[in-house]
Amino acid sequence: MDFRLKVFYTVALRLNFTKAATELYISQPAVSKHIQELEETYKTKLFERNGSKIALTPAGEILLKHTKNIFEIYREIDFDMSLFINERHGLLRLGASTTISQYIISPVLARFHQKQKDIKVNLLNGNTEQIENALINKEIEIGIVEGQSKNQSIKYIPFLKDELVLVCNTNNPFAKQNEILLEDLKAMKFITRERGSGTLEVIEYALKQIDVKITDLQIEMQLGSTESIKSYLLNSDCFAFMSIHAVDKELKNNELIVLDVENLSVERYFYIITLLGKSDSLSELFIQSISSYYNLEL
Repeated sequence: MDFRLKVFYTVALRLNFTKAATELYISQPAVSKHIQELEETYKTKLFERNGSKIALTPAGEILLKHTKNIFEIYREIDFDMSLFINERHGLLRLGASTTISQYIISPVLARFHQKQKDIKVNLLNGNTEQIENALINKEIEIGIVEGQSKNQSIKYIPFLKDELVLVCNTNNPFAKQNEILLEDLKAMKFITRERGSGTLEVIEYALKQIDVKITDLQIEMQLGSTESIKSYLLNSDCFAFMSIHAVDKELKNNELIVLDVENLSVERYFYIITLLGKSDSLSELFIQSISSYYNLEL
């Protein structure tokens, strides 16, 4: 039954029998057989099939909810019981928003693995909205995000201070100006992240404080990653607000330059997020590792 539930869980997440079979290292007919046996056990359909597309039925939604809870308990049992034989092993599922996963979290993960070699870490990458949704849906135990949003079911722990700066390539005509005036902003062409991005959310909030709307700016393009924005900047006369952590290499190589903006300072915190009222030993161990790496008290 446990393996059948694992098959069901994988199909429910991927909504694709072929992808589930590949992930589980079994054949697609085997996946179909396990799902059929579950449906026979509960005497109800778990998936609606429409050609090559599938979707969860209401019964499937209920079973998915219970399956997540079951696997969460198993995960906690595995880790807690391993402590009795002076070992630490288990699975930790993390989520990190794009800027953090690309520029912040890797050295932390490397150090954590050096100390906890028997703990497997899976890292989900997405924008802040996607990571928060993954946490709420119990697809991850811990998230690290940027942004101003505050979901009432999530606990937010300030983690690391960041600054968003206006950057352009060093050949841009504006690069020689000592300060960018507010009226200049409306004449400049910008590259921004997509909706749901924590970075975009923080920028909108900061601009609002100086009576500038994001719609007042000329948005040439929205791109889904920080790296693609940097590449675009290096090949255009556009501008972008970016994390200082994200452009460190380009600033040192004199490829991009930071521009001061009149009356505008955009600072924020990255946040460690967990479900409110939900805690487990493995998650706490990882949070301690983060705080130790950056010499923080969390």
